[in-house]
Amino acid sequence: MVVRSRLTDTELDRLFRALADATRRDIVAHLFSDEPASVSTLASRYDMSFAAVQKHVAVLEEAGLVTKHSQGRERIVRANPERLAQARALLMQLEQLWMSRFSLLDAILAEPRPPKE
Repeated sequence: MVVRSRLTDTELDRLFRALADATRRDIVAHLFSDEPASVSTLASRYDMSFAAVQKHVAVLEEAGLVTKHSQGRERIVRANPERLAQARALLMQLEQLWMSRFSLLDAILAEPRPPKE
């Protein structure tokens, strides 16, 4: 059984690849718990170059988890809760699929077995 999503396979791959990295998960968590932030503000939180943080933000943007817009000379990064909700919905569907399979297996294992001769 295949769980269907509104996202294409390519979009799903980008989404989960983006979330597979600890720094990117931290950026997403920070943006969801705080207000939007400039790339330079985000970069100041990490022990890595500005360019490295820019690359992380670009991966998140490509996955649709964040958006960027110009505000003067700064690039402001904002979380996209809709994309994270789509990932959550897919994971919940997968969880339901596996829970129903485990329930079926439990029922099969609980069935009385005829005695062996």
